[in-house]
Amino acid sequence: MFLSVFDIFKIGIGPSSSHTIGPMVAAARFLDDLRGGAEKIPGAGRLCALGASLHGSLAFTGKGHATDRAVVLGLIGLRPDTMDPDQAEALEAEVQATGRVRPEGLGELRFDPRTDLVFDYGPSLPGHPNGLVLKAFDQAGNLYHQQTYYSIGGGFVQTAAELEGTTTPKPGTGPLPVHPFPFTTAAEMLAMGRASGKTIAEMKRANEDASGGNPNAGLDRIWDAMDSCIARGLTQEGILPGGLKVKRRAKGIHDKLMAERGRNMGHPHQINDWMSVYAMAVNEENAAGGRVVTSPTNGAAGVVPAVGRYYLDHCMGAKRERLRDYLLVAAAIGGLIKHNASISGAEVGCQGEVGSAAAMAAAGLCAVLGGTNEQVENAAEIALEHHLGMTCDPAAGLVQVPCIERNALGAIKAVSAASLALRGSGDHFMPLDNCIRVMLETGRDMSVKYKETSRGGIAVNLPEC
Repeated sequence: MFLSVFDIFKIGIGPSSSHTIGPMVAAARFLDDLRGGAEKIPGAGRLCALGASLHGSLAFTGKGHATDRAVVLGLIGLRPDTMDPDQAEALEAEVQATGRVRPEGLGELRFDPRTDLVFDYGPSLPGHPNGLVLKAFDQAGNLYHQQTYYSIGGGFVQTAAELEGTTTPKPGTGPLPVHPFPFTTAAEMLAMGRASGKTIAEMKRANEDASGGNPNAGLDRIWDAMDSCIARGLTQEGILPGGLKVKRRAKGIHDKLMAERGRNMGHPHQINDWMSVYAMAVNEENAAGGRVVTSPTNGAAGVVPAVGRYYLDHCMGAKRERLRDYLLVAAAIGGLIKHNASISGAEVGCQGEVGSAAAMAAAGLCAVLGGTNEQVENAAEIALEHHLGMTCDPAAGLVQVPCIERNALGAIKAVSAASLALRGSGDHFMPLDNCIRVMLETGRDMSVKYKETSRGGIAVNLPEC
């Protein structure tokens, strides 16, 4: 099993990795199929029009997560890692006004979001709660090509065939790389570390090197994107979009914290406010549709950057280059969770999003503060264990309440978990692998109304006004 650090951390746009980035990626893949001469339905004529339907959680919370906009932008031909989020509204408005898209290499195609983009509130598709079907039609309205996609969390997308294992994603050129440390569980990771004498960061780096060179430039780019998101979030004010009238708070809190510096006005627990404000800055940007990094998802995008910034700004002896190891270790833990359970709120609740992010950040921080491999694994387990059972119940389907504050508390838990692990020897009762298994089992038993459908919990217990 190998998931690159650049699979776990992907630069994209808000507000959701599964509901925004994933559908946009799916639309881009569909266009690539059409450009590549995908096999058309026998008897179909010339390509003329496109259509889409959203299913399961993508339908129930798609409006609040801007899934409809993501599909429109994807069918224009935009990709989440390169598009300018400030252009999204104007580009969507043009398609709404004309009922046409013009993806490169395919000419002008009919696509009116008001009639050609369907929110299907019936049963979910069989493969995953986040399903979408994309279709192409000929000039007579006959089906030209069709593909079912599942957005499985963190911006990852699979076709129905890929999810079922009846086919595999198109391979790259050349032989597949051989990874020197192919751990699929935390137990294997620790055993390989003991046998080789290497740290988790060193093993993860060796795997990345085997996939194509030194990852330092990419890691620096990921951190720069995270840090830029914090910086922008700390300067923005106003009301977040969507109708809940949630006010941005990060700038106001940050301004007060800066004013109190050096005036002996703070309490020891004020450090929690610093961690919180870093996370809130990111998740307010995410809620506004800004540029963020999946960590491992958009809904949990604030935890890993906040703990990284805490390390830089508040830990003695911190070095920026150590953030590369921080991200490598965090990605190693995120990969284990995704491989053995899920990082999708629609599949297992927010324990799979903020819980996973806290485990990743705790492990990364423990590593850069000098923790052993065993202490790193312990830190991840502590953080994940104390998010078990957390529901995903966003009010109005928006990644705002309780999501923004939930990231703040996830960062605080991550730092506490790292600190507790560093105080111990690495020996502990519950192995991380078992905790990951419990998270998956808990998610399977959780009612669907608590898994990103906005049909239970906080989502339906709002104040009447």
